[in-house]
Amino acid sequence: MFHADNAYELHNAVVHSRRMKTHTVSNTAFRGFGGPQGMLGMERVIDEIAFALGRDPLDIRKANFYSSKGGGITPYHMEVTDSIIAEMVEDLEASSDYRRRRAATREFNRKNPILKKGIALTPVKFGISFSKAHLNQAGALVHVYKDGSVQLNHGGTEMGQGVFVKVAQVVAEEFQIDIERVKITATTTAKVPNTSATAASSGSDLNGMAARNAARTIKERLIDFAAKHYHVPEEQVVFLPNRVRVGNKELSFAELVTQAHLGCISLSSTGYYSTPGLSYDPVKQRGRPFFYFAYGGAVSEVMIDTLTGENRLLRVDLVHDVGRSLNPAVDLGQIEGGFIQGLGWLTTEELWWDQSGCLRTHAPSTYKIPTANDRPDDFRMRLWNGENRAETIYRSKAVGEPPLMLALSAFAAITDAVASAGDYRVFPRLDAPATAERILMAVAQVRRKT
Repeated sequence: MFHADNAYELHNAVVHSRRMKTHTVSNTAFRGFGGPQGMLGMERVIDEIAFALGRDPLDIRKANFYSSKGGGITPYHMEVTDSIIAEMVEDLEASSDYRRRRAATREFNRKNPILKKGIALTPVKFGISFSKAHLNQAGALVHVYKDGSVQLNHGGTEMGQGVFVKVAQVVAEEFQIDIERVKITATTTAKVPNTSATAASSGSDLNGMAARNAARTIKERLIDFAAKHYHVPEEQVVFLPNRVRVGNKELSFAELVTQAHLGCISLSSTGYYSTPGLSYDPVKQRGRPFFYFAYGGAVSEVMIDTLTGENRLLRVDLVHDVGRSLNPAVDLGQIEGGFIQGLGWLTTEELWWDQSGCLRTHAPSTYKIPTANDRPDDFRMRLWNGENRAETIYRSKAVGEPPLMLALSAFAAITDAVASAGDYRVFPRLDAPATAERILMAVAQVRRKT
């Protein structure tokens, strides 16, 4: 739960908006105010600054982007060297027709006293890695059998996010075999010990690299064996789809594996990976806790009913950065799911305790998660065309938690719609989640003060 008063207190610590000579916002006041709540608080502050200045919030956000040339320093003294947010937002602003639609919502609100529209574009910069360095490690175990099939085990836990298929794709890519030939076995510390949690959106990053390292060890053994067995240089041993070219001869992957087995070559290997260069001092609040950042942006257009507090998400345009995607279908599913989960966090999922301290929103009958009907009818989603500057698995980026924050655009759009109920004269004190009751209270507040 986030209370609007928090944003006002933070705003007062950051800026006296009417006396600003520039629009650059300091991050100093936000140390220790991290996570999704911190991001919501910061976006809330920017919305209020823009309102006080009579500016489009997007302009204030753009003035505060980290430079793509590097040199920008976070509050924890880490330089941001991979920022692509300015380019992404410029592209999204144009493709979503944001400026024209913002003007159209103003015109709609001028003519409609009951139904009000709002629109907002919010960016996301999300650090990827565990803040505790020792958690950023993973192991894998790969067996290749005489028939050319492969068994894979790693430390990632599959919970519907697609980490198993992504890591299997990595192994299949290394051996150039069909993914159907890779059997993924259940995660168990009997095979891969001391596993880290599958969290921080780093499951594919860590376990994918560990599995790749295991597969490459076996692949190097196969190359060495083939070169010696057929008396050719190692560079003439080339893995092709489901086959291997050795000099002028081609044989199936299974044939080479069988020959290697007969030649007493080990076809099993462990793999290990730890993310390099991470450090963080929680006392000094300094260091490099993240290996890289994932970026994204979303435009949400909403409509509210000022008589009932009901809100509807009409259209969403979003673009998200996953580097060079390991699996675009899985990534798009994760982005859509993350956005809808964030929408629930910010609009329906209210936690309520009674006077005795008992949580009353404890079951599906009382705790309201989004349904299929909450998804906007017009949902335009795409992956950003780029690659990770950091040396991750095939230059991909994590996807999981970062897209959840794209839903900040929906909350900002609801705030914009509520403000219109008071002819944009008062900035709404709208709490999250923006339930119907809270929207009604915010509407009453802006009308009472106009």
